[in-house]
Amino acid sequence: MKTFQTASSPHLPARRSVRGVMARVLLALVPGVLAHAWFFGPGIVLQIVMATGFALAFEAAMLHLRGRPLRPFLTDLSAPLTAVLFALCLPSLAPWWLAAVGMAAAIVVAKHLFGGLGNNLFNPAMVGLAVVLLCFPREFTQWLPPAGLDLPVPGWGASLRAVLTGELPAPWGWDMLAQATPLDTVRTLASQGATLAEIRDSAVFGDFGGQGWEWVANAYALGGLWLLYQRLIPWQVPAAVLGTVVLATLPFWLLDPDLHPFPLQHVFSGGLVLAAFFIATDPVSGCSTPRGRLVFGAGVAVLTLVIRRWGAFPDGIAFAVLIMNCAAPWIDQHTRPRILGEGRHP
Repeated sequence: MKTFQTASSPHLPARRSVRGVMARVLLALVPGVLAHAWFFGPGIVLQIVMATGFALAFEAAMLHLRGRPLRPFLTDLSAPLTAVLFALCLPSLAPWWLAAVGMAAAIVVAKHLFGGLGNNLFNPAMVGLAVVLLCFPREFTQWLPPAGLDLPVPGWGASLRAVLTGELPAPWGWDMLAQATPLDTVRTLASQGATLAEIRDSAVFGDFGGQGWEWVANAYALGGLWLLYQRLIPWQVPAAVLGTVVLATLPFWLLDPDLHPFPLQHVFSGGLVLAAFFIATDPVSGCSTPRGRLVFGAGVAVLTLVIRRWGAFPDGIAFAVLIMNCAAPWIDQHTRPRILGEGRHP
């Protein structure tokens, strides 16, 4: 017999705490973090630790300035979740000050200047990412190749040294180790006239997306499906994001597969799966109506594809989410469910 968790009389459904929800989302991210560390080294763990430290520091400072109690808000795990989502979008060996700048933008500007948790118009993690991406584009060209290609990935010591000082000890070196992402590789070589068959002959590509990156995306999808099972995120957003990408790119691939990537290559490249399950599903900056969530997710997908094709950045997830954040109130207004009896005249 199926049972439902209820509170004491009058037996209303038990309310989930903010801390409990944030903890489950962080738990769902663990498979993706482990996969990222396996293929690209422990640098991503250092990025998460640094971003979390800066996020908590800025959170405490802003709570003090606003005269709010520290303990309830520092322990609700909202700041660490913002930090983790931000860090997962950084190169593994990005300099430490990127985390400081990004968390200042995310926590101070996008969160507290709008009134704190629950009042922010924009997704704080994506605001932080957009700021550092626009201000420091060079640092986003230093992505690591996956394990098994050429040199082994740097360990803890080499990663810590690179993050803190910008130097890589022997046998590594930035000129040898850092490279473009698979998305950027496709974009650059395609603009030079190479066909996709020629581009995908490179060892950096796997079955669908980039070597290693597609397994990281699978791990995020596993965590996202668990969140759906727990009913912590609405199904409409990830379904709309991933479904729209496949439906929008399938006709072009069928028309000319030498010029247009296979739809699943779009899905398993970049941060699309992470965005579909963990970023675009933000209940505060996203839509609240069922139809609105479908429109919101489809908008994120279309804008991501447009930016990838014609924009200045190979992966446009952050900008797509922020643009749709602006449109979310308008979408909710025009997709709200009809009230019983609405529109009828006496």
